Amino acid sequence: ILVDKPGAAQTEIRIGRIGARRLTDDYYALTVLNTLLGGSFTSRLNNNLREVHGYTYGAGSRFDFRALEGPFLASSAVQTAVTDSALFQFMVELRRILDPIGDEEATRAKNYVALGYPGDFQSVAQIAMQVEEVVTYGLPVTTFNEYVGKILAVTSADLHRVAEKYLDPEKIAIVLVGDRSVIE
Repeated sequence: ILVDKPGAAQTEIRIGRIGARRLTDDYYALTVLNTLLGGSFTSRLNNNLREVHGYTYGAGSRFDFRALEGPFLASSAVQTAVTDSALFQFMVELRRILDPIGDEEATRAKNYVALGYPGDFQSVAQIAMQVEEVVTYGLPVTTFNEYVGKILAVTSADLHRVAEKYLDPEKIAIVLVGDRSVIE
């Protein structure tokens, strides 16, 4: 879908599909997978679109875990003149994430998530958000103590399996909002 915004200096790109529910057994593998794809500054999407090509100040992705299947979203604001090239690079990364992921890259992503976890408990508000998630989804009270271990237990095979299950690039919706005359 292309939404015309005449004179826009940038194009907003949103690529999405139905993702996973919070209570899926794939939660920890999807958390690590998304870290690799677009959930961190050093992610594949941000590295490709920002660092390698200079199309944007940032690109990312996320799974919005909910009681029912929430959305998966990859997004960025890019210079209007490179919308086609940026969209092409998004698709490169969405296809490449389906390839087997090496142990070294998987370990870096797992460590990033695990080492960042204590930071989710620094303020009263953050602690409340963590407890809210446990209550909302009926998670066991051991969730906090088990989180890092479950993240570190994710294997490269797990990442490959969930990528194939949840990130089929042939089953996505693409929305572009920008200056149609320049984009086309």
